[in-house]
Amino acid sequence: MSSRLPRPAPLFLILVVLPTFLACLYFAFFASDVYVSEARFVVRSPSKAAATSLGQVLSGSGLSGASEEGNAVVEYLESRSALADADRDGLLTHAYTAGSVFVLDRFGGFLPINRERFFDYYLGKVEVEPDPTTQVLHLSVSAFEPAQARAINERLLERSEALVNRLSSRARTDAVSVAEEDARTAQRRARDAAVALAGYRNRAGIVDPEKEAESRLQGIAKLEDDLVSVRTQLQQMEQFTPAAPQIPYLRSQVATLQREIAGRRSGVAGGRNSLSAAGARYQVLLLDSELAGKQLAAALISLQDAHAEARRKRAYVERIASPSLPDYPIRPRRLGGVLAVLVLGLLAWGIASVLLAGIREHREG
Repeated sequence: MSSRLPRPAPLFLILVVLPTFLACLYFAFFASDVYVSEARFVVRSPSKAAATSLGQVLSGSGLSGASEEGNAVVEYLESRSALADADRDGLLTHAYTAGSVFVLDRFGGFLPINRERFFDYYLGKVEVEPDPTTQVLHLSVSAFEPAQARAINERLLERSEALVNRLSSRARTDAVSVAEEDARTAQRRARDAAVALAGYRNRAGIVDPEKEAESRLQGIAKLEDDLVSVRTQLQQMEQFTPAAPQIPYLRSQVATLQREIAGRRSGVAGGRNSLSAAGARYQVLLLDSELAGKQLAAALISLQDAHAEARRKRAYVERIASPSLPDYPIRPRRLGGVLAVLVLGLLAWGIASVLLAGIREHREG
């Protein structure tokens, strides 16, 4: 009996030994250290009610989490715009394509460099985790140098703050601009209605047709009282002193009063130039002026409310923890990586062995 150990099968060497050896070689000598900088922040706004424990704490100063703006920040940080804004001076490109980084770890490697691949690589280095309970956002950035990881994290946080400020400013500006335009339109209508009413008063020579008509009617009533008195005197004289010399005068006075009353009545109603016709036109202009004034008052109230709402719509980024400067690399997990390759190799070898055994049995059968 031979005392030599059996040689491992080629399949075991290919699927287990060789990958594990290469993993040991890679993690021991070639894999670049990865540093992770972390930051925590919340987007706050005084316009929303606090609904969480952290929100209740924040509401002590009249502020609460702004979930809409927070969601916008998450979407922005995972977009191509964030990559382009943060890499305007080549900060990310220099950090992830440095020659000191192992070729398999840095961006590009053996593949051609383009923006789409860089965006996919960027998504693997930046992680945003919103906490639905506290509305705190966790931003983690991986890089191959501690200072670069913190610089990239700081740059993305600055761009997020600029985005929130821009969204908040636009929301305030849009709301106020619409209200201001409505107020200006209402002012023009009120001014035009007032000018039309004043012009009609100047043309008609009447300040208020209703008051003018009331004054004329009072005058007509006084003339009618005088007419009744004169007629009474005339009737008494014609009955008791028919030869009195005052009778012709009284008859003339009655006729004069009747003409005066008829003329004044025609000035009040009945003709195109009467006060009743002027009053109808005046009422239309007055109604337009009053309606325009009410619309202006409502528009000014809406403008005041828009300014108040704009003040409540202020949102900004509040840093809970600024980007950290990592003092040791947390990736790659070298021993864990080697063990993972070993386990996967053993699984692959076991599956392949079973398949090959089945194939041989099938052929032999």
